[in-house]
Amino acid sequence: MIIACSSNEVRLAEPSDFRKFKLVLKGEAAARAATTRGIIFVDDNNVLVPIDLAPTLPGRPDERTWDAAYADMVAKAREHGWIETTSNAIRAHVEREP
Repeated sequence: MIIACSSNEVRLAEPSDFRKFKLVLKGEAAARAATTRGIIFVDDNNVLVPIDLAPTLPGRPDERTWDAAYADMVAKAREHGWIETTSNAIRAHVEREP
């Protein structure tokens, strides 16, 4: 699953691929759009994405099975230590596109 951020939109891309979870910033102003949705930049390469954010974004499939698969992804992220409990967020890698 990719959270794609541009200067005017934050949306899900590849929402049914639960094997990867990353933030893709498209353009210079994309980071600003990400922070308005509660995404916290840890450093240049990592962010914390609120667990409750992905299900609210455009691009989310309207399927009950998606909710279960997302919950399973979060549970596995927790097992691997990728959940930041203070902010209730998942750690994600950042990629930048021009």
